[in-house]
Order: sequence, then structure tokens, then C-alpha cells
Amino acid sequence: MVDPRPTEPLTVRRAGSIVRAASTIWRGLVGAPMALPESLLARYPELAHARWRRGGVFVRIGGWCLGRATVSGITLGRTVWVAPGVSLAPELLLHELRHVHQFAEDRAFPLRYVWWSLRHGYLRNPYEADARQFAASRVDGVPPSA
Repeated sequence: MVDPRPTEPLTVRRAGSIVRAASTIWRGLVGAPMALPESLLARYPELAHARWRRGGVFVRIGGWCLGRATVSGITLGRTVWVAPGVSLAPELLLHELRHVHQFAEDRAFPLRYVWWSLRHGYLRNPYEADARQFAASRVDGVPPSA
């Protein structure tokens, strides 16, 4: 018996499956674009200066470097990746935003960051201390210095 419904050629169906699979793999690697809640942007408008993504391989790589499965967030250039399931706390987002500023201020920032982390560890890295201070001062109501 012949199916009376029109069907797509097999090659079109396969192409669609390939595109869906590639999209899933791509999202797994680079995460999904994420819009921050309007309430956060109203309180901290400077957060709009970064690109935000949820998930992806970078939060895992950052975690592996620290001996963990993942980190809460990681920044590369103007893009911040937030791990799946992590709360969008202002402290975290502002901390990562400060890393966006650090990338913009110094082209050698990535190398210097790794160097300081290797020499002194993550917690004593001056870039991390600066990001923690920036976030804490902003959450406590002090205008950003950068």
C-alpha cells in the first residue's frame, strides 16, 4: 500500500537530522545564549556590556584546572559562560564582568592570569582578588571603579 501523505525525500530528512545533531553538539561546546533577568540589568546596568552563555565546555575546562567538575563561571574576552544550574547571583555576574574589563584593559591578560594562577594559586591570583573586590563593592552599593 502506498502512503497517501506527501513525504520529504530521504536526503532532506537525513540533512535535517544532521543539522539537528550538529546544533546539539555545538550547544554542548559553546553553550546557549542567555539573557539576564531585567531586574538584574535594572540594578546593575553594566552587566549588559558582556555576552552571557549558559553551559558549554569552558566551565568544565575551568573546573578541571581547579580539580573540580566545573566552575560557576568563566570569562573569555567579552563572553561569560555560567555553568548549568548555577544561580545568577549578582556577586558571580559582577565578578565575571570584572574579568571582561581585565580582558579589555590588557591584551596579555590571559597569559598573566595563567602565570599568576600557576605561581600563587587561584585564590591568591591578584586578578581574582580584584574581581572579588569589584563584585563586593558593587553589591554593597559602591559605584564601580572601572
